[in-house]
Amino acid sequence: MDTTGLAHGLFRILETGDAALAAEVVGEDFHNREAAVAPSACSIPGPAGVLASSAWMRSAFSDLRFPVLGIAGNDEQVWVRLRMQGRHTGPFVRFRDGALDQAIPPTGREIDFEQIHVLDLRDGKVVEHEAVRDDITMLGQLGVFPPAPPTALRMVGWKVTGRAARAAADITTRAAEAAAGAGQPGERAGGR
Repeated sequence: MDTTGLAHGLFRILETGDAALAAEVVGEDFHNREAAVAPSACSIPGPAGVLASSAWMRSAFSDLRFPVLGIAGNDEQVWVRLRMQGRHTGPFVRFRDGALDQAIPPTGREIDFEQIHVLDLRDGKVVEHEAVRDDITMLGQLGVFPPAPPTALRMVGWKVTGRAARAAADITTRAAEAAAGAGQPGERAGGR
């Protein structure tokens, strides 16, 4: 697979949770520098971590898509400019040091914002990922920043009632199950 195919493949994995594609595109020593705000399974090296990330994002955003706007690179690194699009239909749970940081209850709102990703390549596979994302735009589209009163009240309500903690536990389990599915490349991992 050429460098453009690897880049498209990585984001197709995030859209679908395709374990077979993950085995083809992602190196066993893959490292995601952006996994700090995700469930801990997203930090697992190799295809397992990518499948966990897919499950995490797809649990919050239905119809998740990453249309590519541009790709540049060489044999060792690829830069991808894209949009992240989808509908916020599940809780979007963010973590800090492996613990619940923030749970945004489903808003039903569309997200559509730009990102730039840098992918390091070795031996025909993606081995490292880092990104520059416009998270402020995404949080604005969800009504979190600046805080829209209805969204802020729902987030507080979720925290007080324990729904945020339950959502964090649920997505942590889904991500771990998706990571475990990396050993079965004939199946889709971490489906909704």
